[in-house]
Amino acid sequence: MDASFSRRTVLAGTAALAMAPAVRGGTMPRRPASPLVLGHRGACALRPEHTLASYERAIADGADFIEPDLVPTKDGHLVARHEPNIADTTDVADHPEFADRRATRVIDGQKQDGWFTTDFTLAELQTLRARERLGAVRPISQGFDGQFPVPTLDQIVGFLQASNARTGRTVGLIPEIKHSTWFASLGFDMEALFLAAVRRHGLLHRVPLIVQSFEVSNLKRLRKALRPMANVQLMQLFDDDGASPADALAQGQALTYREMATPAGLSAIAGYADWAAPAWSRIVPLATDGTSAPVTSFIADAHKAGLLAGCYTFRPENRFLPKDLRNGPENARNDAGCLALIDRVIAAGIDGFFTDDPALGRQAVLRRKGMHARG
Repeated sequence: MDASFSRRTVLAGTAALAMAPAVRGGTMPRRPASPLVLGHRGACALRPEHTLASYERAIADGADFIEPDLVPTKDGHLVARHEPNIADTTDVADHPEFADRRATRVIDGQKQDGWFTTDFTLAELQTLRARERLGAVRPISQGFDGQFPVPTLDQIVGFLQASNARTGRTVGLIPEIKHSTWFASLGFDMEALFLAAVRRHGLLHRVPLIVQSFEVSNLKRLRKALRPMANVQLMQLFDDDGASPADALAQGQALTYREMATPAGLSAIAGYADWAAPAWSRIVPLATDGTSAPVTSFIADAHKAGLLAGCYTFRPENRFLPKDLRNGPENARNDAGCLALIDRVIAAGIDGFFTDDPALGRQAVLRRKGMHARG
């Protein structure tokens, strides 16, 4: 691709209505015309997560963006896995040649046992095949176990370029930079690896690109590096109230996500990011009995700070819904309940949301549009 595109934004199709330019000259972007449907790890309710098949299904079902979580291999390639531990998402345990790679790691304070991408070269990793992380909870996805390899970021970009050309839509990319501080302790500079990929691919200078992280320092670094690119936005993710960003802990700071979610905290985030995105339960909280409580002020507070408001992750099974929206066994799909939950955050003014089933997300957006049209 021609590098001369690096100062331009080319937006087409549905994404043209949804994506605003990044912060430039102190001016915040306008809000999307309608909430963005963000394909969480693709369409992982229906295909094993972080596979090209999952991303393909997400696009077919109406996602505005597809999400690769990025982790490195031993030889420095970025691949799409939710975590560096691949025990639950690949068939690595079935490969006797890798039995001696099993290890225990402490990642951001959490002890994990399994196999880790940083102990595999890319060539070794791509001999593995993806598996459904939730097993029998998602029988449709589980039916594709063993069929798809682990894709690299480069392969995902190539796939997205071909898909956009074929469909005539401009679907964006919303990568998450995973565990930057932990990977840095192993000698991997996640931001440098990502920025190198941006330099390699002209497509990433043209399609909508939202970069997300639970950490803070890496987003500030990326803001400086990516500021000239008008197609780029940054998203600050939030964990539980009592938790802290891993980089803040490493630096001896007492910062918590609870503090970051206050009006003052959101104003600080607006200095380096465009989006604030917590779990949906920070917007539609759960009462002590597990039922849904009234909507909080988070979205309004984010907008007042000049931020776009997002949230994660809507899943269609009963076990992932408030108890008042469930309709049967915990592992059964409940499309109506999921749609009702999504509708609550859309009604509250959400600008974009992650969902494991983008078809449901698109249905919720269209239904809300229809309600406005009738009104």
